[in-house]
Amino acid sequence: MSFKNSASYAQSIQLLQRSLERGRLAHAYLFSGDTLSQLEDAARTLAKTLNCLNPVKKNGIAIDCCDTCASCRKIEHLNHGDVRWIRPESKSRVITIEQMRDVMQQVNLKPTEAEYKLAVIVSADRLNTSAANAFLKTLEEPPPRSILILLTTEPQRILETIQSRCLRLKFPGDGLIQTAPAKSSWLRSFTETAAAQQKSLLSRYRLVDVLLKKLAEIKTSIEETLTARSPLQQYKDVDKDLQDRWEDELKAAIEAEYRRQRSEWLALVQWWLRDVWLHTLAPQRSPELLGFPDVSGATKVAERISPRQAQENLQTLEQLQQLLNTNVQEALALEVSLLKLQL
Repeated sequence: MSFKNSASYAQSIQLLQRSLERGRLAHAYLFSGDTLSQLEDAARTLAKTLNCLNPVKKNGIAIDCCDTCASCRKIEHLNHGDVRWIRPESKSRVITIEQMRDVMQQVNLKPTEAEYKLAVIVSADRLNTSAANAFLKTLEEPPPRSILILLTTEPQRILETIQSRCLRLKFPGDGLIQTAPAKSSWLRSFTETAAAQQKSLLSRYRLVDVLLKKLAEIKTSIEETLTARSPLQQYKDVDKDLQDRWEDELKAAIEAEYRRQRSEWLALVQWWLRDVWLHTLAPQRSPELLGFPDVSGATKVAERISPRQAQENLQTLEQLQQLLNTNVQEALALEVSLLKLQL
């Protein structure tokens, strides 16, 4: 994606492009917004623009990426040597001091194939205390030709000392949720099942099955993708300690990415249930207030339940998201929550 395709948060993009044009990029940014996927898109596009081989220029200065050159493709597929991504990978779902020490060491090295080195910290609110304190020194004395980008949907959880050393940009979502065709297609399948009369336990379990099958597909895809990128596939003859460490890191990375994507897919269901709730309040709800005006089923469900029941559905999904961040058994939590929905 390029900046020209980022109309949903044009104001923040314009600020970034003006900084690029004037040569006044900050050494550290804090991107906040409603979804991590949107924030990652923005960070990835900034990384592409800074290192693009055929950038879009204004007054001779790169202000957008071509999105097609070798550098852009590497950044898009997360395998560019000068762009590092850090995510919560420990069992406790935090970013550890070991992870931050590793990335700070890498950032302090000169770029190997590009003009800028970038470190993108996804879910920066998950920095544990020691990692955050260690990171402060790098924020105070950033290496030349380096950009640090922190992404969060919960900026209030980030230490004020870190926030004060970053340029903060808000990427607000609009009423209409932007989803990939595959997600829209799946959501239609889910909502059609939900909108059908839920008179029997069997029909309700069909709804559970639609979600569980999708989550299984997601996990398999993540496992295949991250395993292919793992150094375990490139270096076969390494000592056992290093191999064990790489295996642990791979397992943690798979779990972290799966949890992130699972949360986003469940958020789709939450937004659709929000549409149901809005329809219970006013059946002829204005489309601009709906998350998915083109996805059917919300009006049918709204005709069968009260506003209070619709609100309880939203609370059930919110509680499910919170439960899944603990050590609860996933399948059981999903089953119980979906059976509780009033449809």
